[in-house]
Amino acid sequence: MVIKKLLFVTKFEELRFDALQSLLNLRKAALDHVVLLNVIEREKVAMHRGSGYQKTEELKLREKANIRFIDWAENLFEQGMEVGVYIVVGSLVQQVVSSWEKENADIIVMGPPHKGKLEQLYSGSDITEIIHRTATPVLVYKDLPKGGNKNGMPFERPLFATNWSPADQESIECLKGLKKVIQEVNVIHVNDEKELNGSSITEVQKTRKESRNRLDNICDTLEAEGINANPHVYIGDTISEIEKAAQECRATMIVVGSSGRNRLKDRWTGSTAKILAEKSNFPTLIISDPS
Repeated sequence: MVIKKLLFVTKFEELRFDALQSLLNLRKAALDHVVLLNVIEREKVAMHRGSGYQKTEELKLREKANIRFIDWAENLFEQGMEVGVYIVVGSLVQQVVSSWEKENADIIVMGPPHKGKLEQLYSGSDITEIIHRTATPVLVYKDLPKGGNKNGMPFERPLFATNWSPADQESIECLKGLKKVIQEVNVIHVNDEKELNGSSITEVQKTRKESRNRLDNICDTLEAEGINANPHVYIGDTISEIEKAAQECRATMIVVGSSGRNRLKDRWTGSTAKILAEKSNFPTLIISDPS
């Protein structure tokens, strides 16, 4: 997989130009085109103002976004990038999907979701909906936690969390396409502690060995592409262990797969990808299974 065109979805307050700048080392791989998208959501503007949606407010927000994007575009042009711009009114999910379809972008970059639990229960997470309605990786961008470099380069030391799903192969292909950017990949699998309860020491070691062998195979595939890769087996709660591994490995990003078949389950119980997108301290690249 090659990333040539990036769709950058910003509300300005939470995803600024410095975040975009930190992604431009993707030019070493293939990136040469950035599409900037700002979505003005009527409902949220009206709720914030405390009175019905006003056309004058929309025009004001459009002009503010236009001024910001002109400045961003000039900077990107100077760096040799192609730039596209969309300032649109409507639903965030619909407009992101529409822009992705028009531009055929290779990756979507967004800030973390901010819907409340009840709102997500009935309408779903924006991130989850976008993942299920597009066929492209989605990077949920966050500043690195304390101890990491603020707005560092997320693709330099990704942590790839595998659960042996069909989406894993897509994740591997994505990582292979980024070999000119990546310095090191740490590949982990988390064994559920519940599965080990009552097992003998021999059985526990057998489970660990099986996981390690599968991880070694993934690392061998990446090493064959010239990517330095290290395998790790963890045991415990999936989310907390992935977060722990990211900290211990000094990761700059978490890469995780998402199944396109579990849309209803994602809404009601939450998938690993969805929870990491919402709660992890690390930028999270979610790659879906196209099937």
